[in-house]
Amino acid sequence: MSIFDIFRGRKTKLKGVWEKYYTKDELNYDIPNITMYEQILLSENKYPHLTAIKYLGTNISYRKLVRNIERAAISFKKMGVGKGDIVTICLPNFPEALYCLYALNKLGAIANMTHPLSSENELRDAVNSVNSKILVMCNQFYNKLEPIINETKLEHVIFVKASDSMNPFLGLLYNISCIGKFKKIPIKHYFMTYKHFIRKSFYEPYVKYRKFGKNQPAVIIHSGGTSGTPKNVVIQNRAFILGAKQTGDTCLHLKPGDSCLAIMPNFHGFGLSVCMHTALTLGCYTTLVPQFDAKKFDVLFNKTKPTVVLGVPTLFEALINNTNIPDIDLSYLKFVVSGGDTLPKTLENRVNEYLKKHNSSAIITQGYGLSEALAAVSLCYPGVQKSGSIGIPLPGNYIKIINSNREELPFGEVGEIVIHSKALMMGYLNNESETNETLQIHDDGHIWLHTGDLGYMDEDGFIFYKGRSKRMIITSGYNVYPSHVEDIIENHPDVLQCTVVGIPHPYKQEVCKAFIVLKSGRQNFFVKASVKEYCKKNLAKYMIPQEYVFRKQLPKTKLGKVDFKTLQEDKGEDDDE
Repeated sequence: MSIFDIFRGRKTKLKGVWEKYYTKDELNYDIPNITMYEQILLSENKYPHLTAIKYLGTNISYRKLVRNIERAAISFKKMGVGKGDIVTICLPNFPEALYCLYALNKLGAIANMTHPLSSENELRDAVNSVNSKILVMCNQFYNKLEPIINETKLEHVIFVKASDSMNPFLGLLYNISCIGKFKKIPIKHYFMTYKHFIRKSFYEPYVKYRKFGKNQPAVIIHSGGTSGTPKNVVIQNRAFILGAKQTGDTCLHLKPGDSCLAIMPNFHGFGLSVCMHTALTLGCYTTLVPQFDAKKFDVLFNKTKPTVVLGVPTLFEALINNTNIPDIDLSYLKFVVSGGDTLPKTLENRVNEYLKKHNSSAIITQGYGLSEALAAVSLCYPGVQKSGSIGIPLPGNYIKIINSNREELPFGEVGEIVIHSKALMMGYLNNESETNETLQIHDDGHIWLHTGDLGYMDEDGFIFYKGRSKRMIITSGYNVYPSHVEDIIENHPDVLQCTVVGIPHPYKQEVCKAFIVLKSGRQNFFVKASVKEYCKKNLAKYMIPQEYVFRKQLPKTKLGKVDFKTLQEDKGEDDDE
């Protein structure tokens, strides 16, 4: 039972000074009782021959998109998937990830979106924590599945190749280039290729759609929550439907034929909701980028010519630092939105100078969000923006700044950012206590999401982000919770204590640095390589510390706690053994 189920009290009508920027209809938008799948059907009905997805030389129309979704739905149903079942999708930005997502949505099942670069133990935990029996994954990562598959309840594994949806010529070249590079997948009855999976749908009748509605759980996104312990965030259909209206229709005014560059991954709420689903509900097309190459970002822009690009600050740093195409023309680019991390003022100015120099009318703006509210919560957009701000709440969202007593603070005072929205998560799967800690009922009768982020609001309703109230590292837009990395390292048999801090990085903004105390009798020289290998096996690539320092003891505060501030400034080397 979630907090939404136990409270039906009287609510005070919410008001915000930012409401002047929206119409009454935009503020009072009533979410239609449909699913994500039905939204795609509406787009296919309006724009059957428009391109929906572009992927490595292949253009997929809305009609073909729906046909591929239907075939996947038939195949999943033949495998016994039904309402409430959870299927894990562990894929880069392949079209097959979207086919499976919407096929599961049609069946009333839930897509558990998982990072394809997860370590083998993280993959095991992602599958087991939701009791998933079917996994859809990239064939290149079989080496991560092999050691842990017997520790799961998986009954079927569907392997997708990057070349499955490529242009045939590119696909042939790609397959030749992969010969001998990846571990061969053995022939087993519960392993199948995606093409084999789809063949299950041949000569089978159309799967009749059973009405589910906006409150049906649709997607699970993995998050550290506000405490850092990995959690499964359950998102309902309603959040995706509202998000498409808020960002794409009301704020960015996307039109059929516009294009969105999907660099952000499908397991990230921002990427899945804004870059993919929102685009597909408005007759736009999404260009899927399965692997980002920072050194060729300008080449990618020149080739795909996106109308809108959403990314983290490191992406835009990569764009302006590239010189492959010095005279690149960006006149087609209308909207540039940065999220996932703070956009430094110097970078903001450099990006805007770059856009102007290359004929784009766009100005980079910031947005703010988190998985528990399906990524987008506030946004600066054309005509409604202030430099340095993360925007005003999207229409229908409400933000207030509170102190530790949950009292709302005056304009300009820094406190915790809390959010009310129709797009809030349903809760953390099988974790009622953490759900109720994060989603709290205030005296106004509404449920508010406590973010753990600090900021203030000005008299016009613009939000300014000031940092995190709890320890967290943001690296290339990904949230890394030091406590999680510390727990993993401290499980190493030779490690007594570990503390992880964030240190500046010229491209990724921050990376992890681990300070480690070994158990008595262990020597740095022999253990260092083992700890590094242990991290590679147990942590996602972006979580792995970039530096390891071995100490006899860690600095403490007067209260006896580890002095994180001192460690962040510590540039010393290992203690002598």
